[in-house]
Amino acid sequence: MKKSLIFIMLIFLMMPALNFKAAAEDIPINIAVEFMDHAASFFVAENKGWFEEYDLNISSFDTYSTGMALSAALSRGDVNAAYICLVPAVTAFANGKVPIKIVAGTHKYGYGILVNSEYISIDSDLEKEGIAIGCPREGSPADLLLHKFIEEKNLNKEKVMKNIRRMSPNKILLSIKNNKIQAGVMPEQYPSMGEKMGFKILINAKELWPEMQGSVLVVTEDLIKKDSKQVKKLVEINRRSIQFVKDNPEEASVIVSEALQAGGESYLMEVNNKNSSITPDIIKNSIEKELEFTTEIDADQVQSVVNYMSDLGYIEKFDVKEILDLRYLHNE
Repeated sequence: MKKSLIFIMLIFLMMPALNFKAAAEDIPINIAVEFMDHAASFFVAENKGWFEEYDLNISSFDTYSTGMALSAALSRGDVNAAYICLVPAVTAFANGKVPIKIVAGTHKYGYGILVNSEYISIDSDLEKEGIAIGCPREGSPADLLLHKFIEEKNLNKEKVMKNIRRMSPNKILLSIKNNKIQAGVMPEQYPSMGEKMGFKILINAKELWPEMQGSVLVVTEDLIKKDSKQVKKLVEINRRSIQFVKDNPEEASVIVSEALQAGGESYLMEVNNKNSSITPDIIKNSIEKELEFTTEIDADQVQSVVNYMSDLGYIEKFDVKEILDLRYLHNE
């Protein structure tokens, strides 16, 4: 009896230590983000210290210049949570067979076609010989927008595609600035930067593709299975950050522009050229006019993107129920 009592007392004494050990053994989270204002909710959360406030076990923050590069990182297993454009997330799931789930939205829209109005004033000018159009790689969100533009405007696909030059968004903007190409299809903040430099946004995603899902928050199935409480916290932080961006666009613009400026020269046009650097006024214009921040996701809209990617031959069609897990978003 005495030994049993001593054993029970020892268990009670050890309980705080056991609880501490359990908390310390939260699954390490490696977060990846696209290095553009699409990830505004991430940059705000990092700046405000909310990841620490919510006691998340963050192992690393990694940034990628494009969603397709981030998609490749997901495929390699380098990250288990990401703020990423919908299209590369779908690509990682469908083609890379990466077991991920979309747990929340971050924004709608966020893409546009920038043109040099000296050469292009109407849609059909993109068909002309001698016109060069920059666009990220096949299967990227900008590439989908390009195909949607060709279809909606009834343009000659062969003529337009003959003018396409594949390159990264920052190289597209630099090439337009240096008159090496006359147009470019890009994610924000690049079209807004180009507009500040005197070029024209011919059309944006909001006009071309109503209700288009821009970016999402994804996590691996393994993280959900092994540490769902951290997933719930990520979703709550995202919700809080997005509300902050909507309520405080000026402060959010400063936070995002400083984060992007800190990325180094590869994300700027010219470091000493104020018109082509990522300034708060450019970001404010971008997040207020070109993006619509929301955590909500319309499954039908996601399905339409999946179907369109399939129609273009980029993926095999699947039911979006396989990739959506919105229970944390809806507090289920």
